[in-house]
Amino acid sequence: MAEKRDPTLRVTMLPRDTNARGTIFGGVILSHVDLAGAIVAARLGSRNFVTRAIHEVDFIAPVYVGDVVSLYAAVHKRGKTSVTIKVDVEAERFNEPGTIVKVTAAEVIYVAVDKSGKPTPIA
Repeated sequence: MAEKRDPTLRVTMLPRDTNARGTIFGGVILSHVDLAGAIVAARLGSRNFVTRAIHEVDFIAPVYVGDVVSLYAAVHKRGKTSVTIKVDVEAERFNEPGTIVKVTAAEVIYVAVDKSGKPTPIA
């Protein structure tokens, strides 16, 4: 039996998010990846986190208008001032309810910063 997971973020894709081919812009998906990762990073303590890098993003399958995109994010690695969050992205097809397709995955690195923007230890 498949493991039950709760998404960190779930979004329905809208017509405003499409490119000229009628699929969702990769940049829109990346924005949601960054947001899902930031949600997990914020749970590590009352620190401000900034995005340092997004690694190894492969777009495996297209996303279409109406698809419900679920982003699953979890801590992959934790350092003194940074954290790497692994984000998996799946789409439930609008025209095929119950059909789930993996569309991308990424690792996002966040750095905890103080009020002056300098790296600070994660509590």
